[in-house]
Amino acid sequence: MPGTCDAPGAGDAPGIRDAPPPPPPSSLRRPRLPRVLRPAVLRLDAADRDVLGLYLITRVALLLTAYCTAWLFPGDPESHVPDPFAAVVGRWDWSHYLHIARDGYFPEDPAARPEQGDNREAFFPGFPLALRAAHLLVGDWIAAGLAVSLVAGAVAVVALGRVARHHLPDAADSRRAVLLLLVSPCAVFLAVGYTESLFLAFALPAWLAARRDAWRIAALLAACATTVRVTGLFLAAALVVHFALTARRRGVTRLFPWLAVPALPPLLYVWYLHGHTGDWMAWKHAQERGWYRRFHAPWESWGTTWDAAFGHGYTTPYALLWQAELVAMLVGVVAVVLLARARRWPEAVYVALSLWALGTSYWYMSVPRATLLWWPLWIGLAAWTLRAPRRTAAWLCLSAPLSVVLAVTYFSGRWAG
Repeated sequence: MPGTCDAPGAGDAPGIRDAPPPPPPSSLRRPRLPRVLRPAVLRLDAADRDVLGLYLITRVALLLTAYCTAWLFPGDPESHVPDPFAAVVGRWDWSHYLHIARDGYFPEDPAARPEQGDNREAFFPGFPLALRAAHLLVGDWIAAGLAVSLVAGAVAVVALGRVARHHLPDAADSRRAVLLLLVSPCAVFLAVGYTESLFLAFALPAWLAARRDAWRIAALLAACATTVRVTGLFLAAALVVHFALTARRRGVTRLFPWLAVPALPPLLYVWYLHGHTGDWMAWKHAQERGWYRRFHAPWESWGTTWDAAFGHGYTTPYALLWQAELVAMLVGVVAVVLLARARRWPEAVYVALSLWALGTSYWYMSVPRATLLWWPLWIGLAAWTLRAPRRTAAWLCLSAPLSVVLAVTYFSGRWAG
């Protein structure tokens, strides 16, 4: 009868599909990426392309800000020429990353480490390693640093947009979370030779992989994040909490040992420093020497920062930036409370651990920069602004000028946290 013959052909009844061809021999099959990586590598959808468009526009805006700052605020007020571009974008922590990438942590030549105790051990090796690799391609250190941040930032914003889709009602709304991040007050640090972009380029895909139960990939990406910043350990803690809440329901409990992988890079780094210094706490001691990161009770840290901000003991630019530290700490505390109320425990743990690390030093330092790494904050703000269109305009009108001010502060060498 038609449709029941052993060899389907042209005479088959409508609706009867041909049998699939036999799979090719294993030697002829093309290697395939893990499923969780295929969408990110092989295609960008319309929302991803929109996100990248926003990203490129804001990169151009920051370059224009750097150009104008070089002319408006040269190092010599009487100069008739602007500061070199390399001097404008290569400020503060950049010099540490450059020295590590170029000379290593313990150069044999004393001239490569001219300052007694420059505390470069306080910086994890992930970004210097990426910088050194990029330098092999572009041949200029400043260009290499900008290239690392440019490429890593593109990966990060696409990943942020995809994470936001899990929480916002429409895929197009994911652009809002990315926009809020890109015009946030400390957005300049996503463009220069700092670690924020590279960290997010690993951390956000790791979080996406965990949400899809690709725990091996999540662990490996989180391990890459821990080579860049100690914040990667906070990400690993959030992954553990997420695993504990979801693994039994999804039947993947056997993969729990993989979550120990992100701890390996910091342990190897500690072991490496011990081999050169004899000090198992060399990283912590470098933090203490350079940035007063000794443990203090949270209320003591708040009080010291408050005095620095409003006690008139420091020049006004520094006092203003300590005021920003206080505001950022309050924003972080509110974010943790709201995440806990929403029972988003992994994200709450991630932000809370970051606040604890930054809020128990002698004083607050780099808390505004840390907000760039709190992706639940930007997704939450996007959801909040969606409820009333005027909120978006109000937020942008407040945030964008601050973003320009802090960019000028950084590019002019007046510090920016």
